[in-house]
Amino acid sequence: MITLPRIGIGYDSHKLASGLACKLGGVVFDSPVGPVGHSDADAVLHAVCDALLGAAGLNDLGTTFPDSDPQWHNADSRKFVHATMAKLKKLRLTVCSCDIVVICDQPKIGPMREAIRAQLSELLNVSPDRVNIKGKTTEGGDSSRIEVTAVTLLVTGISR
Repeated sequence: MITLPRIGIGYDSHKLASGLACKLGGVVFDSPVGPVGHSDADAVLHAVCDALLGAAGLNDLGTTFPDSDPQWHNADSRKFVHATMAKLKKLRLTVCSCDIVVICDQPKIGPMREAIRAQLSELLNVSPDRVNIKGKTTEGGDSSRIEVTAVTLLVTGISR
């Protein structure tokens, strides 16, 4: 029996504000601005979870972890990834790769790229060469936001 791969795309966006903690991809940045949100507002992990959930044919991040539920207030977004990975395991789905684009003027992604790749590699249970993250600026556009798009590839039946 041939099993076909599953592809998911995820997106997240948050307003940036001065004086807030900035965590992206599970990594803390030294930044004058941070994302605003109900949880820790880690837009990278939110987009990755949405991509994983979509590839698995499951409900989106906001439905699965609603901001109306007080248990997610100020939550570490790695909890979302752990819970999502547990759902994938039940479905016998394995992450093969993840590709991410982050659009923001600050913080700069480049200096933290390898730390984010390492964190995502651990969270997704894949080798670091299976995770890629690219930082893009708005080229003078809207510097008040961060936007993230993630694409994931899942397969059935491989265990690690």
